[in-house]
Amino acid sequence: MGGPRSATSSSGGAARALAFPGRPRLPLTPEYAARVKALEANAPEDSPSANCLPPGMPGIMGEPYPMEFLLTPGQVTIVIEAFSMVRHIYTDGRPMPADPDPTFFGTSIGHWEGSTLVVESEGFSPITTIDTITPHSDKMRILERFQLVDPDTMSIETTVTDPEALTAPYTTTRILKRHRNWTIAEYICEEDNRNFVDSNGKAGINLTPPASPGSNSK
Repeated sequence: MGGPRSATSSSGGAARALAFPGRPRLPLTPEYAARVKALEANAPEDSPSANCLPPGMPGIMGEPYPMEFLLTPGQVTIVIEAFSMVRHIYTDGRPMPADPDPTFFGTSIGHWEGSTLVVESEGFSPITTIDTITPHSDKMRILERFQLVDPDTMSIETTVTDPEALTAPYTTTRILKRHRNWTIAEYICEEDNRNFVDSNGKAGINLTPPASPGSNSK
């Protein structure tokens, strides 16, 4: 199958996530609604991810590329083909750090409620966003519930809370389907990156074909 892919598996299979057209309607506080409006008015035409900056949480879990779920004692590891990212979810009973370092994926602590993996994540880099443009505060928390609906179907319910940015929790659900013959491919974003943004925020693309290996073109 050509084009972008999305997957979930504990044994190398893959799945495609349901797409959500357009940006979500977030329940923003007046302060953050004003900030988003200002950002939209001055935003460059190209997104950071188009120029190889990977999305953080929660966006990385909605990327249309395969993911592999590896279950080992005390940890669930998610290998994400998009941007060659890896998430670590600790299920060994450790508490959430009092002051976790801010990272793109945050610190994720999980536990099992029957067959459902419940994951709480905190400590996100200020570079990351709730959607493609909406900023968050340092109080943002993300709760995920991973559940196998059947052997080839996974449901991921994601709830974002942020008392400074959101007036209410924001919840989405994605359904992923396994494709057992898919594997994780190498993803080197800069290898064929031709996107650019000029000094005025205008998006462009370099259409010059890349030089052949071993050529002496300058």
